[in-house]
Amino acid sequence: MSTDTTGQGAAGGVAQASNTLSITDNRTGRQYEVPIEDETIRSIDLRRIKVNDDDFGLMTYDPAFMNTASCRSSITYIDGDRGILEYRGYPIEQLAERSTYLEVAYLLVHGELPTQPQLDVWTHEITTHTFVHENVKEFMQGFRYDAHPMGMLLASVGALSTFYPEATQIKDVDLRYAQIVRLIAKMPTLAAFAYRHNRGMPYVYPDNDLSYAGNFLSMVYKIAELKYQPDPRIERALDVLFILHADHEQNCSTSAVRSVGSSQVDPYSSVAAGVGALYGPLHGGANEAVLRMLRRIQTVDRIPEFVEGVKAGNERLMGFGHRVYKNYDPRAKIIKRAAQDVFEVTGTNPYLDVALELEKIALEDEYFVSRKLYPNVDFYSGLIYEALGMPVEMFPVLFAIGRTSGWIAQWLEMIDDREQKIARPRQIYTGGRERDYVPMSQR
Repeated sequence: MSTDTTGQGAAGGVAQASNTLSITDNRTGRQYEVPIEDETIRSIDLRRIKVNDDDFGLMTYDPAFMNTASCRSSITYIDGDRGILEYRGYPIEQLAERSTYLEVAYLLVHGELPTQPQLDVWTHEITTHTFVHENVKEFMQGFRYDAHPMGMLLASVGALSTFYPEATQIKDVDLRYAQIVRLIAKMPTLAAFAYRHNRGMPYVYPDNDLSYAGNFLSMVYKIAELKYQPDPRIERALDVLFILHADHEQNCSTSAVRSVGSSQVDPYSSVAAGVGALYGPLHGGANEAVLRMLRRIQTVDRIPEFVEGVKAGNERLMGFGHRVYKNYDPRAKIIKRAAQDVFEVTGTNPYLDVALELEKIALEDEYFVSRKLYPNVDFYSGLIYEALGMPVEMFPVLFAIGRTSGWIAQWLEMIDDREQKIARPRQIYTGGRERDYVPMSQR
């Protein structure tokens, strides 16, 4: 029996015997030692497992990346079984209670919480870059009157790369930093312009006297008043929502940002890819599905009938369960409190009672508990957005504002990671082979 037990990894390192995975290929009888590092094996190590020298080598098949790590990251930590979410090691509960979105954005981008002078400079830089070029405004005015705000955001973010051609120099630290500030600063402006366009209202320019969240509210809601003053409770609730959405590890949109960015394109194009991924109903549009569900239920007395429909497979329980969390989504607890603050200002949403009762039943019913179907962040965020008067088309746009800092942090980390190369997944070919061309007259 021939063996291959060197323990050599793809990078040439030698692993200790206790930190390896022993594999026997029953096709050939050969044995292999694959190094284990960080509870992970490198899929490239499996390429050594071959039937013969002409064989390509063994690959892994993992649709949707259910069990594949594509990078090393120090940005966001998630323990789905225990319901833990941390940014740079800081619990999301502490950040949502004590921090501001711009402070969290600094943390994600720079890796550490800022000192007061650092935060002052950071806030000033972002505040003074909220305006967009007048040509961007004209570009957005060219959309149809009923254009989807997310489509407008997708196009306008990508278009920013044409206004800042130096953004292609991604290895220049100073130029790169300028684009980071511009993206975080201008995203609320583009989002607000998309909202006003969809409503047939004139665009409102930024007010640099206001906070990050307050400025966005002003650009959305200002009508004829000389100075818009947002309610501090709504302003804070929106800031908390931005914090909760800032990053969430290697989700669909973040993966898109990294994948497109691996081609070394400018950050605007990479972030536009993230916006495009967030556009999908399974990602940024999930809270819209929750709202539709609550509207269909209508009243508390109809919940038992709906729950039975879910158990029978005739209804879908939206806003519960998560690909990662097998416990209560920590963001859901925070956003539930934020919703109560918003409703103090706007009045109770008619579907809040339905949501609270549905949550109570789901957390007590063995059918849902055994399946680990706990509320996620989307369950209450849609109620808040609706209470703020936002149309459902704006829900993913609001998501994108907060997520921008996370996308940028992930993009920066990917750019500086020497292990990263241009993304190029493998495939399992299932089509025909060696077919002869058939002339048109013989088909």
